[in-house]
Amino acid sequence: MTVTIEKPNRKNPTRYTRAPHKRSNREKFAWLFMRGSGVLLVVLIFGHLYFNLLTGEGIHQIDWGFVAGKLSSPFWQVWDVLMLWLALLHGANGMRTVVNDYVERQGVAKGLRIAIFATAGVLIILGTWVVFGFDPCSYPDAGSFAEICRA
Repeated sequence: MTVTIEKPNRKNPTRYTRAPHKRSNREKFAWLFMRGSGVLLVVLIFGHLYFNLLTGEGIHQIDWGFVAGKLSSPFWQVWDVLMLWLALLHGANGMRTVVNDYVERQGVAKGLRIAIFATAGVLIILGTWVVFGFDPCSYPDAGSFAEICRA
């Protein structure tokens, strides 16, 4: 019994425009970044959940004053910004991989990649601005910070 496999019916075969002698390690570094950032994100996220939900009064302690207290500490600012940056870059790189795998038209793929990384860049800038620019004394009802802000 002989089995023949028919040639795939594909109208637009993928064309590789890169010359075969040019080698780039971009995909290797993207792959390594995904693994490294994934491991670091697990540590950062579970640390975030532990210190916010399992210490003190648990979820009942989270209010404006709790968040203001955390965002006034340089340690938690760096922790939150690192978590924000890694999560956005990890997600954007994952979406880039999906676009590379499933979008056949090069122009559409390039436009989607630009949109993905532009969105991630804007969110990184806004998130970093919020974390480092937060001033609990600039709010009229500063809660537990009212005594500190008046001094």
